[in-house]
Amino acid sequence: MKKIAVIGAGVTGVTTAYSLMNRGFDVTVFDQNRYAAMDTSFANGGQLSASNAEVWNRWSTVFKGMKWMFKRGAPLLVNPKPSWHKYSWMAEFVANIPHYRQNTIDTVRLAIAARELLRTTAAKEGFAFDIEERGILHIYNTKKEYDHATEVNALLAEGGLTREAVTPEDIKKLEPAIKSDFYGGYYTASDATGDIHLYSRGLSEACRKKGVNFHFNADVTEITQKDCGHVVAWKDSKKLRHEAAFDGIVVCAGVGSRKFGKILGDRINVYPVKGYSITVKLDDEESQAAAPWVSLLDDEAKVVTSRLGKDRFRVAGTAEFNGYNWDIRDDRVRPLVKWVEDVFPDVQTEHAVPWAGLRPMMPNMVPIVAPGKRPGVYYNTGHGHLGWTLSAATAEIIADKILADYPQ
Repeated sequence: MKKIAVIGAGVTGVTTAYSLMNRGFDVTVFDQNRYAAMDTSFANGGQLSASNAEVWNRWSTVFKGMKWMFKRGAPLLVNPKPSWHKYSWMAEFVANIPHYRQNTIDTVRLAIAARELLRTTAAKEGFAFDIEERGILHIYNTKKEYDHATEVNALLAEGGLTREAVTPEDIKKLEPAIKSDFYGGYYTASDATGDIHLYSRGLSEACRKKGVNFHFNADVTEITQKDCGHVVAWKDSKKLRHEAAFDGIVVCAGVGSRKFGKILGDRINVYPVKGYSITVKLDDEESQAAAPWVSLLDDEAKVVTSRLGKDRFRVAGTAEFNGYNWDIRDDRVRPLVKWVEDVFPDVQTEHAVPWAGLRPMMPNMVPIVAPGKRPGVYYNTGHGHLGWTLSAATAEIIADKILADYPQ
């Protein structure tokens, strides 16, 4: 039985471990945190959203970034402080604008496959993750936004997704809790929402029960090639050094993947794009009744929402290019709170818990799911804002590649 090490226990790492386990591999997962899914997979927007598969590589995104550069509460914020990594990444982002159409179509196809895999896996392994299968409603404030959404809809349809146009009246019928007026919208009945942290923890426990080894509080410091395999060295919470040999390595380390790529001789140009969320505690019956159950995406504000059970309402958004910075800034959180108060004025926001995470983004907005230069090295990383949505499908793809190289 071949031994495979997975670096990272977020949703991508855990789904990869599960797919490898199901193909008969002896799997060991390493993560620097005490539990699975404690970084970017902790409190994201919660959407399983093939309808949000449009990549960001458009000139309008570039112009918005320049326009909003000095507006602290802007949906897209770029720290102008010079950084070779940041500006070289942005140059590659611009170079990928001609691939916008095909990358969007390819991403939606992948997302459709992944949604079903996530659902069936949870049902098979018997864990709950506050899934709500009520669809996702995209809402637009202006005709310009709506017209662009209509153009995007053609690409989504080419990728196999059905998304229906809705009127302002339809919006309020689909989600009566909405109090604001919008120009129009698009509704995707097949999309869903859920708690990414609960899912990742549930799946990691299912993996553990079936024989996957987890090393938490493990700081992987070295990966060296030896004979036909690799030796992983790590330090535990007491700074004691350990090492173990493996036939293959899969890097699923989120924004840490660039560092591991360097160790392994590969250029993995992941950039950390910070996103924020608030989890509104719906402590009273009035707030519970006033909060939406249908998931929303406000295109202008770049805000997404998910209802996580009876008493939690997740609101997430913004993109911040500010390096490896996990600070939770009040001026970035306040627009999310204000959005809730404007659109759902009867929801009490007194107990809104803020969070920030770093999305691992590739310049072309497409995850890297491929082998590295060295034999036995693989990557499943760089999922950006769609890690939750795409993870199950990319896990199957990389596991199949590994199985082809190491038939069991």
